[in-house]
Amino acid sequence: MPSHERSFRTPAVILRRQDFGEADRLLVVLTPGHGKLRAIAKGARKPAARKTGHVELFALVDMLISRGRELHIVAQAETREPFLPLREDLVRGTYANHLVELLDRFTADQDTGRAEFDLLVSALGWLCTDADPRLVARYYELALLALAGFAPSLHQCAVGQESLEPQDQFFSPPDGGAICPEHRAGLERGTPLSLNALKALRYMQTRPWEAARVLNLNGPLHLELERVMLAYITYILEQRLQSVEFLKRLRREER
Repeated sequence: MPSHERSFRTPAVILRRQDFGEADRLLVVLTPGHGKLRAIAKGARKPAARKTGHVELFALVDMLISRGRELHIVAQAETREPFLPLREDLVRGTYANHLVELLDRFTADQDTGRAEFDLLVSALGWLCTDADPRLVARYYELALLALAGFAPSLHQCAVGQESLEPQDQFFSPPDGGAICPEHRAGLERGTPLSLNALKALRYMQTRPWEAARVLNLNGPLHLELERVMLAYITYILEQRLQSVEFLKRLRREER
């Protein structure tokens, strides 16, 4: 985009928002061509303002954005897809926050492009359907890791590089994926990875969502997949995810 262009139209997903001043909202939005942006929606908290209702969290919005020195200005906003279930259902909304937090941690403002934007918009839509949100989260994690250059090795041993046999394996975040029992024997790292978990991860890593969404995984397998993926993500990021801690609290309260 030429630097002299003072304003531009773009679709945007609202990642975060907070009150700003007496009537404005400070937004962090994801766009397909300009990456992540911080922008002020002036007067958005006034009941009669045109932007009211068009700058909701997780919504896909068509925006006219004017460039500013430190913060951009949202000149116009019109909702294209509100993704209402994400604001009406606490669990699905928490998973949506997980998707957003992951994208935020794995991408710098200028690095985010069309592929990350399309993935997030698609995943927010999947969360609004009857799909299992745990399955959406795992599929999204694998897809985002691939875009960020951190796809886990699931077909070859991450240590010896030989093809993995159809048996229980181990998963080692420091080595970047699954490792066979033989190579794990000489290491003091790696946690058990069942054959069913390995098959599920491979399937999600290599199939479109339309194929992966029909997977019917039981509770223990879901927990194993979550444990493996979050251990890997935490190792890469070198920090825990706030959204995961909130999900764990929700589960404890549901018992």
